[in-house]
Amino acid sequence: MAAWLSARGFDEMLSDAAGAPFSIAVVSDTQNYVSHRNQREGGFPFDTREMLYDVMAYIARNARSAGGEIAFVSGLGDNWQHPSIAEPDQLSLDRGMRAIGNPVIEDLLPASPEQLLSIEMPAARAAWNIIADRLPFCVIPGNHDYDHLWTDHEFPAEIGGGIKGNKVEGIGGLQVSGLANWKNIFGASSPFFDGKAWYVSFHDEGCSSAQIFSAGGYRFLHLGLEMCPNEETLAWADGVINAYPGLPTIVSIHEFLNEEGERASIVYLDMTLRDSRRFGPARLWERFISRHDQILMTLNGHFHGVRHRIDLNQHGHKVYQFLVNYQGRKQSLKDTGSSARVIDGIGDGWLRLLRFDLAAAMPTLYLRAYSTHYKGFAPDLPRYAEWYGKEHPGMPAEEFLRLDDIAFDLEDFRQRFGPPGAAADP
Repeated sequence: MAAWLSARGFDEMLSDAAGAPFSIAVVSDTQNYVSHRNQREGGFPFDTREMLYDVMAYIARNARSAGGEIAFVSGLGDNWQHPSIAEPDQLSLDRGMRAIGNPVIEDLLPASPEQLLSIEMPAARAAWNIIADRLPFCVIPGNHDYDHLWTDHEFPAEIGGGIKGNKVEGIGGLQVSGLANWKNIFGASSPFFDGKAWYVSFHDEGCSSAQIFSAGGYRFLHLGLEMCPNEETLAWADGVINAYPGLPTIVSIHEFLNEEGERASIVYLDMTLRDSRRFGPARLWERFISRHDQILMTLNGHFHGVRHRIDLNQHGHKVYQFLVNYQGRKQSLKDTGSSARVIDGIGDGWLRLLRFDLAAAMPTLYLRAYSTHYKGFAPDLPRYAEWYGKEHPGMPAEEFLRLDDIAFDLEDFRQRFGPPGAAADP
C-alpha cells in the first residue's frame, strides 16, 4: 500500500533559488562497519562501527542545515552483515524453495540473531541517528538486510567455492526473504521518517520510498527502491513520478550497475532465478529507468568498487548511472599490523560526494571520494591506487583515480528541467 505526505515546510525552509552549488552524500554497504566480528568485543583490534559514526558525523557537520553543502544523503543498503534465520520463510517454502547445506556460507555468514539484534542493528541505528533531523535522506534495503538467507536446493555450492581475491565464486545460488528487522529500523513508521515533510510517499511499509528536497535552484525527487523490485513496486514508483512531473529524479537501488559497467545481477545472488516477477537490472532499465524522461541518475552499491556509465533513455536524454561501494577497502586494518580476519574489507571511512553546480554556464556534476579515516580526498593520498587498485585489476593508476575524481558536463540538464528556480511547488 502506498502512502502520500506533503512536501511543503522543510522543502521551503531549505529552498535555494539562487542556485548555489550543493552535494549529495552516498553511504553504501556499511555491513562490515557494524559486523559483530569487527568490534573489540569480537576480538577485533578496533571498533569498526566508530569509523561509520565518523562518516555520519562528517555529513552532519557539512549538512546545509549546519552551513555546509550537503543537501541529501542516499544510503544504498546492506546496512548490517548477518541474517537472523538460515532457512526460507513460509511463503518461499510454499513456492517450492528448500534450503540445503552450504559450508562456505555457514562460515562466512552464519545466522547470528543475538549479535544482529544486540550489536549490528543498534550500530546501524546509532549511525543514522547522527544525521536524523539534519537533512533529508533515504535508506534502502540490500540483500544482507533480509531476515532469511539460504542456499536453494536447485543451486548447490561448488567444491572449493569461496572468496578468491576480490571475487566470490562457486558458493551456490543464495536466496533471501523477509524485511521485518529492516522495517523496525528504517521503515516508514520509524522515527527517522514518520511525520517528515520531505518523506512524501512509501510502498510496502517503506521498503521503497520517495523524498523531495530543494537544492541548486531546483526541486529534486528521489526514489529508493527495494532490490529487484516487482511490478507492484514499479507501479507505485510510476505513480510517484506522475505526481511530481518534471522534477529531476534520482533513483537509488542496491543492485544495478556492476563493477564492469554492466547492468546485471551477481550470478550467485540473482533474485529473479526463483521469482520471475522481479525485475533484475537489465529489465529494470527497460521497464522503468529509461522510460521516464525525468530520471537523471541512478545510484547503487552491492558490487565492489566504483564505476559509471551514461546511456540515452527512450527520449534521447542522458541517464548517469553510478556504482558506489567501498566496503572491500581495508588499509586501515593493515595499518595496525593485525592479522585479524575480515570477510572482504571494512570501508576505511570512504564516502562518495556528488557535487552539483547547476547555475554555471554549463551545469556540472563533480564526483569526489572522501575518507574520514584518512581525512582526505582520493587525489590527496599518494598510495590511493596502490591500496585500492585491485578493485579494477589491470586498470592504470590514473584511470582508477579518475573513477573517484571526475567532472561531467550536464549538457541537456536545462533543456530537460529549465533554468534554476523554474521548478514550481506542486
